Amino acid sequence: MKKLILGMAIVASAFVFGQKADVNAKLQAANKEAMDAYNAKNYAAAAPKFVEVYDLLKANGQDNKIYMYYAGLSQALANNADAAIKIYSDLINSGFTGVETTYTAKEKKSGQVVNLDKATWELMKKNSEYSDFKTEQSKSIEPDLYETLTSLLLSEKKSTEALAIIEKGLAKFPNNAKLKEAQTTAYLQSGNTDKFVAGLKEQLAKNPNDATNWYNLGVMQAKTPATVADALESFKKAVELKPDFADAYQNLVYTTIGDDGKVVADINAMRKDKPDEASKLIDARRERFAKALPYAESWYKVAPTSLDAVTTLKEIYVVTKNLDKVKEMKAKEAELSAKAK
Repeated sequence: MKKLILGMAIVASAFVFGQKADVNAKLQAANKEAMDAYNAKNYAAAAPKFVEVYDLLKANGQDNKIYMYYAGLSQALANNADAAIKIYSDLINSGFTGVETTYTAKEKKSGQVVNLDKATWELMKKNSEYSDFKTEQSKSIEPDLYETLTSLLLSEKKSTEALAIIEKGLAKFPNNAKLKEAQTTAYLQSGNTDKFVAGLKEQLAKNPNDATNWYNLGVMQAKTPATVADALESFKKAVELKPDFADAYQNLVYTTIGDDGKVVADINAMRKDKPDEASKLIDARRERFAKALPYAESWYKVAPTSLDAVTTLKEIYVVTKNLDKVKEMKAKEAELSAKAK
């Protein structure tokens, strides 16, 4: 999640609250407490102080929602998801974009550049003591609002609400990659696997070098017998792009071997009455294990402290009758098991 550097001073000045020194004092105090807490990473304390700044400004005619944005950001960073979701939702529904215009002028006498509100800036143009009247517009943070709210909703497993926000965001920002990625995640979270797979394929068409998306596509393809071959190709693509992708090697092993428990049960059931058929199953099983061997060795190479990798590799060596390697893996298995205790 994006962190904002909060170094902004309150624009409300003596020009606006010339007769309200007490209001200015409260504003400056609340703003200082908010930013001090934020910079100290005490986000839970910063959030209500930013709300206080917003309320003080609003009560005096300035509806500056940037401070509510700061409050929402602080709540998100404090892991107060519900409070952050409420603020971000309100900001989006209000049409807030974060675009602000800063008005400045230079004091001729001191050479100092001062920030002004628009009305004062227009008025001071007639004052000969000021020059260099400039305006500057900040960038929109609206995409960030949609991205962060979506992330918060997904973290709270609110996939239906997340999809609604994503669709609204994509209507405004159709090329937003983060929202597209979040949409795919939301489809999976909501159980809509067809749309999840379609989303993965769409993302891979745009960025075929995303190893994680190839892996995720492989996971989904491996669930259906008709697409197991496709799953293997997806996992291979993942490790090609990311050679240390341990999970992808693991899935290459398991997908290549298949449902070994069922195969072993079938072999045992046939040994007595159908020995020839049992032998065929044994040969086919050994062939699958031999195909899985290089993937298992690669898995062990990138994850040498993984007990699962060691145990799986040992079992493959047993089936392929590599007794020296079986002994080596047994020793490694014992070593890792002892460390785990």
